[in-house]
Amino acid sequence: MVVRKETTIDTLLHENRIFHPDESFTAQANIKDREIYSRARANPEAYWAEQAEHLDWFERWDKVLEWNPPFAKWFVNGRLNVCHNCVDRHIYTWRKNKAAIIFEGEPGDSRVLTYWDLYREVNRFAAVLKQLGVEKGDRVAIYLPMIPELAVAMLACARIGAPHSIVFGGFSAESLRDRIDDAQAKLVITADGGWRRGKIVQLKKNVDTAVEQTPSVEKVLVIRRTGNEINMQDGRDVWFDDVVKDAPETCPCEALDSEHMLFILYTSGTTGKPKGVVHTTGGYLVGASTTHRMVFDIKDEDVYWCTADIGWVTGHSYVVYGPLCNGATTVIYEGAPDWPDQGRFWAIIEKYGVNIFYTAPTAIRAFMKWGEEWPAKYDLSSLRLLGSVGEPINPEAWIWYHKYIGGEKCPIVDTWWQTETGAIMISPLPGLTPLKPGSATIPLPGIDVDVVDKNGNPVMLGKGGFLVIKKPWPSMLRTIYGDDQRYVDTYWSKIPGQCVYFAGDGARRDYHNYYWILGRVDDVINVAGHRLSTMEIESALVDHPYVAESAAIGKSHDLKGQAVSVFVTLKAHAWQEVKEGKKTEIQNELKAHVVKKIGAIARPDDVFFTAELPKTRSGKIMRRLLRDIAEGRALGDTSTLADPAVVAELKKKYEHKES
Repeated sequence: MVVRKETTIDTLLHENRIFHPDESFTAQANIKDREIYSRARANPEAYWAEQAEHLDWFERWDKVLEWNPPFAKWFVNGRLNVCHNCVDRHIYTWRKNKAAIIFEGEPGDSRVLTYWDLYREVNRFAAVLKQLGVEKGDRVAIYLPMIPELAVAMLACARIGAPHSIVFGGFSAESLRDRIDDAQAKLVITADGGWRRGKIVQLKKNVDTAVEQTPSVEKVLVIRRTGNEINMQDGRDVWFDDVVKDAPETCPCEALDSEHMLFILYTSGTTGKPKGVVHTTGGYLVGASTTHRMVFDIKDEDVYWCTADIGWVTGHSYVVYGPLCNGATTVIYEGAPDWPDQGRFWAIIEKYGVNIFYTAPTAIRAFMKWGEEWPAKYDLSSLRLLGSVGEPINPEAWIWYHKYIGGEKCPIVDTWWQTETGAIMISPLPGLTPLKPGSATIPLPGIDVDVVDKNGNPVMLGKGGFLVIKKPWPSMLRTIYGDDQRYVDTYWSKIPGQCVYFAGDGARRDYHNYYWILGRVDDVINVAGHRLSTMEIESALVDHPYVAESAAIGKSHDLKGQAVSVFVTLKAHAWQEVKEGKKTEIQNELKAHVVKKIGAIARPDDVFFTAELPKTRSGKIMRRLLRDIAEGRALGDTSTLADPAVVAELKKKYEHKES
């Protein structure tokens, strides 16, 4: 990534609505003392040591932090085990028979694993890994659907000290191959298939193709899920059902150094050599468990549901490791949010009495598009807190979420963080922080962030710049697997003369010191010298009652350098008006609405209507492909697209200027 020569980002959209914490919520909140911020600021190492006391340690650390910029070691010489903290320690308490995992399969099957069930399953799975020759330090690739065995496999790897590399089940055989090869995985864990919108995803078939070119793989362990016919290669492929019968009932936890590698996670959308983000044991678990406890105000009686796939970092930290470390009940759902209909998420919330719901803005905008009549069919009164993750949330999507899902009573924790940060960095604490729709609010205790210009100087309040993290934190990535120099160059060398973590996101701080994430630096549109945030333009469009979702890009312009083009998904009633011949009228109305909300400089030159926007399988809009379409270029890498047909249709429309 290259930091462009311009110093700051122009920010023109302003949001003034404020939602204060309800007194009754604050009274019961886990964190209700504002002193926590000043204490953490005064002595960050003492603060993080205090949080680390929530974990079980086999041997206590000698030193909290060893910082040789940009390389960090946290809780130096401490020894612990993530699986012990997530499973074993709970079985000696009343939580032994508490639900650890509630699983809902897409076809409607369900299972509940108590902490005792989870303990037994993880022990047996870890014993199987050892029988297959996996030793401490060996890498294990996991390519599974969203089933309980995915969490069990992770924990089993952590139990014996074998770093896991989970590859999202929607990735292709080629993507899987590259990740297995880079990690030099010894074992691949997969399933015959998984369910997605009523169809079987051929996971084992993809593994067969991938491992043809990955000589490091010695065994493939296969879990039965869908029952479809698959190829099983003699000497390499093993059914889990067959080998677990003879496995020992117990497998002791390894006492691991705090800096022992827990997992590698490859960032989505990479081109060329995969970028494997390395997270280690002690610091990562301190970060994930602390933020889960504080941000989600987790209580023992809560049913907690993060909708992310475990193949992404959100699933690692906030489906599995954070919740289970805190002894929570976590929901895992296998399938799509609109299968068999668009009420599936709300049906799950009603069925299990979900109290805390954490999902992505792209999902929220899909819910808006489908209409409030869907959640209205279900009893969502069990909800007490909502969360948002993955990208900036448009203020109007925030308001919709608050009104129709939260019943105007649930605080919303809008969280900013990354695969590389391991845990949430900027977020409200729901019992303390007044909320502003669209803002992630302020950094969490112990996190030191800033907004700077290209020279590293803090920008004025209200102005946009580059988001940086100024001091190390426990859950930070330690390196890029096998490539320390790439780690230094990518994250720690962008601001001259300063060793600060460069997030790659634009941001601004308002006059209350609240942070507004403006999207990726590469998504900024440069119109006549003004650097406009795509997030602000998209938020202005979603503010209009006709718009469900939008994506803004810059395309080349002879006079202005770049002009704004927007791709818009309309709500059902607006589509009807387009069919009735009001297309141009609606396009002009949306252009005028952007001018009203932001200013004439942001007026879109083009407004294109589309039934769907191109997204990755994790739900992020692929603006890069939209720019390729607008500029008439050949399309770049499309391997992470959820639905390639969406791009093909858009390209056809754009080339013929049919909107």
